[in-house]
Amino acid sequence: MAASELIQDTDDTPNNLEVTLITVDPPPPLPMTHLVANGNLSSSLPLSGVPRGPSGARRPGDHKSARLEDSRSRLIGCLPSGLKRHRDYVKIAVPQERANRLPREWWKTGVAFLYALFNLLFTTVIITFVHERVPDKSVSPPLPDKFFDYMDRVPWAFTVTEVNGLMLVGLFFIQWLFLKHKSIVARRCFFLIGTLYMYRCVTMYITTLPVPGKHMVCAPKLYNDSTGKIWRVLQLISGGGLSLTGSDLMCGDFLYSGHTVMLTLAYLFIAEYSPRRLWWYRWLCWLLSASGVVCILVGHEHYSIDVVVGYFVTTRVFWTYHTMANTHALRRAPNNLLARTWWNPVFNFLERNVQEPVPVVFSWPITLPTSCTQRYRSVDTSARDE
Repeated sequence: MAASELIQDTDDTPNNLEVTLITVDPPPPLPMTHLVANGNLSSSLPLSGVPRGPSGARRPGDHKSARLEDSRSRLIGCLPSGLKRHRDYVKIAVPQERANRLPREWWKTGVAFLYALFNLLFTTVIITFVHERVPDKSVSPPLPDKFFDYMDRVPWAFTVTEVNGLMLVGLFFIQWLFLKHKSIVARRCFFLIGTLYMYRCVTMYITTLPVPGKHMVCAPKLYNDSTGKIWRVLQLISGGGLSLTGSDLMCGDFLYSGHTVMLTLAYLFIAEYSPRRLWWYRWLCWLLSASGVVCILVGHEHYSIDVVVGYFVTTRVFWTYHTMANTHALRRAPNNLLARTWWNPVFNFLERNVQEPVPVVFSWPITLPTSCTQRYRSVDTSARDE
């Protein structure tokens, strides 16, 4: 009997059960063996498979054979109705239920969010302190820059940069809402934002560059006015550090460019977690990112080195993290040099239970309650009956 027919006749077989069917040749029929309709051995007839003596008594050592026959009868009684009818023995290897290889773990996403929030707030504090150390334009003019030698400043270029950045962040947020594994993607994004802005705090603080252009207007220095500095931090946070909101009046946050980080990182996440068939969508986002980065230089808001370092740091950290996340064998490899990064313990904490690359699968961001779904099904069934 074919294995497919056996499965079709079985009424209580789970729909999504994965089994491995290995057909075994049935043993030769035992003489004088009687089975009743329910598949159990008849107790009123002697077991021909169990040898007996001349007087009908069992010979020594026959108890083992009796137990074997009893186990076989119990096995037949446990089989579903379809298999009972056909009486063909099939060896079915049922694997254990697969564990969730991509757990949500929203609490880890919350920890990554707090990490990113702390570093963003710390960045505003560092900018406030660095602003006090920026030399005056009359004392220290802008440094020579090769890009500035060939390209005059375009006043509206930096506005294009910020508009492109807002568009990319908005597109990625909408795309993230429809991702099935949004918790994993979100904590990766929060961790990379926090790490990149922490690096930016270090580079800004250790090296203070003069303003890149004489057109820049910096807020007056406050020196020992702690209250004024706190208000500046709050003003910078409320406006998101954007020139469009009028909150970016402090200077000194040049090396490296935060706008380059956001433009590059937003595109990398969009490209990583979007379907390959939407090539036009990825190209559009790349154009927004590339034009925004170029407009930073066209507007003379950053030195060329600020943009170059921002691009290289962002792409290398992103690619290193996702290489380790998508290649599970690298995590415990003894010769994995990528595991020597300082944030490898944090990576292991965030990605310990992620056992495979995150697929690009979309789902509705809001799941309807079960009662609403059942009501819809009942209405749909009644409409079909009519």
